[in-house]
Amino acid sequence: MAATPEQPAPATPRRKAGRHRGEGQWALGHYTPLNGNEQFKKDDDSLNVRTRIETIYSKRGFDSIDPNDLRGRMRWWGLYTQRKPGIDGGKTAVLEPEELEDKYFMMRVRIDGGKLTTAQLRVIGEISEEYARGSADITDRQNVQMHWIRIEDVPAIWEKLEAVGLSTTEACGDCPRTMIGSPVAGIAADEIIDGTPALDEIHERYIGNPEFSNLPRKFKTAVSGSPVQDVVHEINDIAFVGVEHPEHGPGFDLWVGGGLSTNPRLAERLGAWVPLDEVADVWAGVVGIFRDYGYRRLRNRARLKFLVADWGVAKFRQVLEDEYLKRPMLDGPAPAEPSSRWRDHIGVHPQQDDRFYVGFAPRVGRVDGSTLAKIADLAEAHGSGRVRTTVEQKMIILDVEQDRVESLSAGLEELGFQVKPSTFRRGTMACTGIEYCKLAIVETKARGAALIDELERRLPEFDEPLTININGCPNACARIQTADIGLKGQLMLDGEGNQVEGYQVHLGGALGLEAGFGRKVRGLKVTSAELPDYVERVLGNFQKEREDDERFATWAARASAESLS
Repeated sequence: MAATPEQPAPATPRRKAGRHRGEGQWALGHYTPLNGNEQFKKDDDSLNVRTRIETIYSKRGFDSIDPNDLRGRMRWWGLYTQRKPGIDGGKTAVLEPEELEDKYFMMRVRIDGGKLTTAQLRVIGEISEEYARGSADITDRQNVQMHWIRIEDVPAIWEKLEAVGLSTTEACGDCPRTMIGSPVAGIAADEIIDGTPALDEIHERYIGNPEFSNLPRKFKTAVSGSPVQDVVHEINDIAFVGVEHPEHGPGFDLWVGGGLSTNPRLAERLGAWVPLDEVADVWAGVVGIFRDYGYRRLRNRARLKFLVADWGVAKFRQVLEDEYLKRPMLDGPAPAEPSSRWRDHIGVHPQQDDRFYVGFAPRVGRVDGSTLAKIADLAEAHGSGRVRTTVEQKMIILDVEQDRVESLSAGLEELGFQVKPSTFRRGTMACTGIEYCKLAIVETKARGAALIDELERRLPEFDEPLTININGCPNACARIQTADIGLKGQLMLDGEGNQVEGYQVHLGGALGLEAGFGRKVRGLKVTSAELPDYVERVLGNFQKEREDDERFATWAARASAESLS
């Protein structure tokens, strides 16, 4: 089957000086590390760093941490150093890592499928209050991130998380990261198939397993049987999308090779139908291909999308069937179009059991520890104690009786959350930004929150589905290329020649119906200060020029550069 790094590389002809040995693909005999990341992964399995954190670093302090652990292996346990306060975006690409980083960590709590109990949510809130200065952000991969974590406190935090069934295992790193799933899996009345058993099986068999703890780079998974298609399957390394097979019933359509960052690529269908009880095996086969055939020489080509682009889907499926599954897969149908233009489950919706789930909107995913505890209180008072996070930085409370919906909505309003939010509150996302991220160039969270407030004031009647995604750098953590209005942070000159924070604008990206990447108009940039004026202007042009019920993305694709400026 697959190659392993312990096998000796076969003899190869002498190469000219300066030539690299292939792309670092293990299956082709290229085991020699070709960069520093591959070297530290070969030197020691990154999962092993936990023991050093518990027995050495947490006792001796930040300065005792080995650099390869600090900036490498600790990611496998959900830990990144955060940005030192006061360093402006112009220095992001200039300073060395040790100059950019603070002696505090971001900690990412792994929440596969966005599934939380109120006990778990309350513990996250308590950890936030006690160890993270109250910080807590809901990410667009259903995780919760906290900041200001000291290395001395990490073992105690792990103990608290694990006592309620949570962990930070492989929340970051070159491994299978948090798997996103429909937040209403097994709940929604319109569901095609519940993918929860597959996510649970994958987690039990493979997460924290050395078999897949050394991948070329991160590996992102999505599983959903919702007709809303609520897990952005088009931009994951692997995705299982609910479909009804005409002969075999409900199952999943298999997609591979999606991803964004600086080289965006939409995933492609393999044309294969996967029954629920085979999802974990197929998942392991695809991850195995990535581990063994993935490109390890250059970090910027180490994602699965590059291998899929080079091979094509026919070869990828053939290798999966012949070398990994040892059997052919069934052909299957493509998914239908999404059943809703909104995919975030905001509002009040029927469950399968005649109760309701209620989705509500924090602003750009930002909450805090004390508020999480209050959300847990509301969920216990009005539901059964089950809460979900979504891939749109939103939250859902499950199992609400009809006569409790109004009371719950009022309680959420008192906390500043809206069950019937404006388009702008509902559709705006932001990454971590320069406040904490060492890669960021500009501010995002506060900018996004202020933009929501200003647009609600200026355009109170605007109610078309619209997404505004704000990113602090080119890495697209907030999915700028697939937003109606995507804003990529950069520094620029204002009208008076001063260097200020601003954004390159992408327009008309979409997932789901007519998925594609946004359009960049030559020279279209906007300063942070001008952002509300710009968005108001372009939405005004959209409303004047749209045809019938035309979507913003469709209009943006045909609009003149003048209308988009």
